[in-house]
Amino acid sequence: MTPKFKLMIPATALAVTALVFNACVPARQYDEMKLKKATCEEENSKLKTENASYISKNDELNSRNAEQKKQIEKLENDTSSLGTAQRRLTNLYNELSNSYEKLVANNDKLLASKADETKKVIGQLQMTQEELIKKQDEMAKKEAALNELQASLGKMQGNLREREEKVRDLQRMLDQKDSVANALRSIVSKALTGFEGNGLTITKKDGNVYVSMDEKLLFASGSTVVDKRGEDALKQLAQVLESNKDINVRIEGHTDNVPISGGPIKDNWDLSVLRATSVTRILTKYGATIDPVRLIPSGRGPYLPVEPNTTAESKRKNRRIEVVLIPKLGDLMDAVQDK
Repeated sequence: MTPKFKLMIPATALAVTALVFNACVPARQYDEMKLKKATCEEENSKLKTENASYISKNDELNSRNAEQKKQIEKLENDTSSLGTAQRRLTNLYNELSNSYEKLVANNDKLLASKADETKKVIGQLQMTQEELIKKQDEMAKKEAALNELQASLGKMQGNLREREEKVRDLQRMLDQKDSVANALRSIVSKALTGFEGNGLTITKKDGNVYVSMDEKLLFASGSTVVDKRGEDALKQLAQVLESNKDINVRIEGHTDNVPISGGPIKDNWDLSVLRATSVTRILTKYGATIDPVRLIPSGRGPYLPVEPNTTAESKRKNRRIEVVLIPKLGDLMDAVQDK
C-alpha cells in the first residue's frame, strides 16, 4: 500500500491553476508565478540548510560531550589526589597532635629552657592546621564543581539523545519518501511501457519522478495541439494520477532558443506555457476524478535546457514536456517544523 502524506496545498497553486483556462496569460501573472516558484525553491533550500544545521549541531554536541568527559576525568584525578593529600595531612595532624600533647605534659619541666623551641613547634602546628583546612575547603569546592558539571553533562546527554532520535525520525521519513518515489516510478514505467524509449523517458531525482516527453511525441513543430500518439501516452499517465491521489503534478513546457516570428504565439515562453496548458487539459480530460488543484502547468521557455542549444540534436532534446510527479510531504514538513 502506498504511504499517505498530508500537505496543505498553497493558495498560490489555485492561482496557477486558474491560468490553465486562459489562452493567453498576462506577463505580470507569469512573473508572479515565477516568483512563487522561486519562493518554493527557497523554502526547500532552507529545509536542507536546517537539516545540515542539525547535523552540525549534533557533531558540536558530540565534541562538547567528549571535552566535558575529559574535564570530568581531570576533576576525578584531582579529587583523588586531594583525597590522598587529605589523608596524609590528617595523619600528619594526628602525629602533631600527639606531639603537642607530649609537649604540654612536659611543659612544666621544659618551660624554662625550651620556651622558644616550644613556641616554634606550636607555630608550625598552627600553620599545618591552617593548611589542612585550606586544602579541605579547596577539595569541597572542586567536588561541588564536579557535581555541577556532571549534572550539566547529564542534561546535555539527554538533549543529545533527543536530537539524535529526531534526526533518525527525519531520515526514516526521507527514506520513506524515496521508497514512494521508487514505487511511483515503477508504476508509471509499467503504465507507459509502449512509450518509454520512444520519445519518452522516466527518471527519479530528489525524491520526485520526472516523465519527459519529446516534442515529436506530442506536438507538430510550433504547434500547441497534442497529436493522437501523445494523447494516448497522456491518457495512460492520467490513469496513474487518478489511482495515486497523494502526489502533486507539475507540467513544465520547454523549448529551444530559436526565436518565433509571426503568428498568434509571441515567443518561446508563450509556446511553452500553451503547450503545458494543453497537456494539463488532456490529463484532466482522461482523469475525470483528478483534483485540478494538484496540477500546476508552467512554461520554462528556453531557460532550462538539458543541453546547450548548439546543434540540431541538442535543440531537439530541449523541445520537451516534463511532467514532474511530487509525492506529498505533509508528515515530513511537520517533522521539520517541529525541530
